[in-house]
Amino acid sequence: MSDLNTILRINASARMEGSVSRQLSQKTVEHFSEQGSVKLIDRDLTEALPFVDQDWITANFAPASERNAKQTAKMSLSDSLVAELKAADTVVIGTPIYNFSIPASLKAWIDMVARVGVTFRYTNNGPEGLLSGKQAIVVLASGGTQMGSEIDFATPYLRHALKFIGITDVTFIAADGLGAAAESKIESALQAIKAL
Repeated sequence: MSDLNTILRINASARMEGSVSRQLSQKTVEHFSEQGSVKLIDRDLTEALPFVDQDWITANFAPASERNAKQTAKMSLSDSLVAELKAADTVVIGTPIYNFSIPASLKAWIDMVARVGVTFRYTNNGPEGLLSGKQAIVVLASGGTQMGSEIDFATPYLRHALKFIGITDVTFIAADGLGAAAESKIESALQAIKAL
């Protein structure tokens, strides 16, 4: 990593006010800013991303040099999201757990950046991620789902999705089960951020 740490911060909470995951992602960025120079790229997923559809799939699998104007336009947002990801040294994902998993907006982001030949490729030994050398910090909040429990489908999925595109250095920090003792759990997550 160079002296300048380029951070891509992704916020997935639908809540703009009172969001614990947004608070934790902000504290994570501040922590890295205290350690050295930071360039911040912000991607707020409340500005809804489109879902993958037939036109997107057709455009995605067409060679870039052969796409027509409509297909190029269809891929422009995905291209921008991939460029943000490629530019980042550190990816900070702030997400709640909704109904035992990640918000649909975060899944849409993953669908837009997981692109064969761009962020991963198929080999004789299976898929290989192309975005190695990056770290990810996932800060998450939940009302009742405990991270690592049998009803937590968010963290295993995120770990696998990030690994799929080559990001294997992944740290999870959770303020989970906030339905009880919320203040102490948030404080514990803040201390974990300070220890990064």
